Amino acid sequence: MNLPAKKTASKSYQQRLKAVIPGGAHTYSRGSDQFPANAPEILSSGSGVYVKDAEGNEFLDFGMALRSVAIGYAESSVNNAAIQQVMAGNNLTRASLIELEAAERLTGMIASAEMVKFTKNGSTAVSAAVKLARAYTGRKLVLRCSDHPFFSFDDWFIGSTVINRGIPEEISGLTITFPYNDAQALQSILAEHGSGIACLVMEAATTEEPVASIFEQGKSYLNDVELLCKKYGIVFILDEMITGFRWHQYGAQALYNIQPDLTTFGKAMANGFSVAAVAGKRDIMDLGSIDEAGQERVFLLSTTHGAEMSGLGAFVATMDFYDNHDVIGHMWEFGKKLKLLINRKALEHGLKDNLIASGFDCSPGVTLKDHDGKVSMLLRTLFMQEMLKSQVMMPWVSIAYHHGEKELKHVERALDQSLTIIRKALDDGIGQYLIGEPVKPVFRQYN
Repeated sequence: MNLPAKKTASKSYQQRLKAVIPGGAHTYSRGSDQFPANAPEILSSGSGVYVKDAEGNEFLDFGMALRSVAIGYAESSVNNAAIQQVMAGNNLTRASLIELEAAERLTGMIASAEMVKFTKNGSTAVSAAVKLARAYTGRKLVLRCSDHPFFSFDDWFIGSTVINRGIPEEISGLTITFPYNDAQALQSILAEHGSGIACLVMEAATTEEPVASIFEQGKSYLNDVELLCKKYGIVFILDEMITGFRWHQYGAQALYNIQPDLTTFGKAMANGFSVAAVAGKRDIMDLGSIDEAGQERVFLLSTTHGAEMSGLGAFVATMDFYDNHDVIGHMWEFGKKLKLLINRKALEHGLKDNLIASGFDCSPGVTLKDHDGKVSMLLRTLFMQEMLKSQVMMPWVSIAYHHGEKELKHVERALDQSLTIIRKALDDGIGQYLIGEPVKPVFRQYN
């Protein structure tokens, strides 16, 4: 009998991870190149808005599982709902009751969603939407927003980035890009390519508000996008992986009064459980049906674990929690306080031009700039490094319902200590204070 090799105590967790998992994690955003050298190499648990490493050290977390946890880790009502479904079998031979309940719940919430198909991650949901759009229109081209960072690990998207190794040019050439908040530029692209474009894929917003409409007074750029898609017969796909259940309980589309043809959801919809969805208009979604005699079929999402009962139970329980608590309102309120705190502390430490908290209150961004006003990965690494010394893990800012006044005070103390070092580093040289290698962009062609 072959016994597993003994673990070598001298090997770090990262060495062990990278020996058996390409990149050391199952998403590149968790990779060692995204964190400073003093970050915990591995985590053992999370509760509320705190995580623990393998040695039991506790950190206040603002990563919140890549924005997938919007209430807090290990929320009892959500966990109990998931456990109830596990005890009921978790994955049955035919569709389950919780599958029906979850589908009716989502379509009852989202105005543009007449039908839904669940899956386990955002990439497959967005790629399914693209397939539907191509089948519906009979066209090949995909138009995606260049200012929005990620839509899918599939070839149609990754082939249009700098990390396109392994993807045929024939595939890469089918995706073209457009800039956010520029309806005139979009109109020009559509005038040239519109008859060949199957779908337009974008987020409602990331860091900036949609500007005013150039076509209709009182409306926004997003309404212009919707209008242009209708004009050219293009399927409008709205990626709400991040904005859904953060900007508004019914999606950013409710906040901005738009009606996409298809929408993709994920991340926060099940408080950390693996649930994603593509939802939309019946005439498009129904291409994946099996009942229309003689209709040519579209092989839509068909996955064994796509409707895993524990995850869908968690989704329903998460929406119940939202109904009973003002999760969205809290995110906007807490985020505003956090932005003000960071910018005030930056001013106090003479760093107002180097550390800037900006963006939407419900999803703030923190930017580190050098003396020349350029975004600095060195400074970003140093900021994360010093905040970690005060037990704050802030690779980005993802707000959860259980972030509160106690956590704001913790951040304030951490900022005072961290910004003192950053001020010195800018004067003396960052290299003297940085422990290891600086963090790197996820989307880069070479390691």
